[in-house]
Amino acid sequence: MKKKRSPRLKRLPINRLIPNMLTVAALCAGMTAINFAAREMWEPSVFAIVVAAILDGLDGRVARMLNAQSKFGAELDSLSDFISFGVAPPMILYFWTLEHAGRIGWVFVLFFTICMALRLARFNTALEDPDKQPWENNFFTGVPAPAGALLIMYPLVLSFLFGDDFFRNPAMAAIFLTVIGGLMVSRMPTFSFKKAKVAQAYVLPVMIAVGLMVAFLVSAPWAMLSVIGAIYLGSFPLSFKSHKAWKKRAANGEFNQEEDCDKEEED
Repeated sequence: MKKKRSPRLKRLPINRLIPNMLTVAALCAGMTAINFAAREMWEPSVFAIVVAAILDGLDGRVARMLNAQSKFGAELDSLSDFISFGVAPPMILYFWTLEHAGRIGWVFVLFFTICMALRLARFNTALEDPDKQPWENNFFTGVPAPAGALLIMYPLVLSFLFGDDFFRNPAMAAIFLTVIGGLMVSRMPTFSFKKAKVAQAYVLPVMIAVGLMVAFLVSAPWAMLSVIGAIYLGSFPLSFKSHKAWKKRAANGEFNQEEDCDKEEED
């Protein structure tokens, strides 16, 4: 009696694998950041997390461009996010300063990692919410994973500019881990800048501004990252106010469905 052969795996075109390759690259960048931190190479470790965030922002867009979205890709992306943004950044801070705080330093690392896991789990389940209103896609609920990872690195980035005397204090890292971790699992609305639309009259100024930002990132990366972080933190009151206005318009039936953006995606 012949044995039944297992079905062969379908061959996939290489373009459908590109988004998953970007996701794996982001995962590798996050793990490499831990390796750099273990060897006290602080600047490369922060740079690796920035690279992971950039790759994470690209994989979803590339998947939509190539029509290569898949359940496998979504699950891989979530696991990559947890390692690159929930494990690597707090470990960097632990090697940098929190290990000098003894056991309590490890508690703050665990707290942030738990918050990241809860944030990603909540995000994944929110995607399947049938009661979600279209205008809500203009906002994230809480701070998204890549932004949270980069924000807890803020003391480290500032130390590159102003020295270790103040910013390398374990208490400073503990405060950022606690506050940002709490914001990630909070209900606070934050802007989803991926959904922003630019009026035609402002396209050229925006392109010039982006070019200048890239130039500063190349020539003075830590100063530019500090400015970007400060601007993002300053946007929280504005996002809360904007969310409240949208909610009021929705209650009055005033919002335009065409103003809505695509389905929300993480980091």
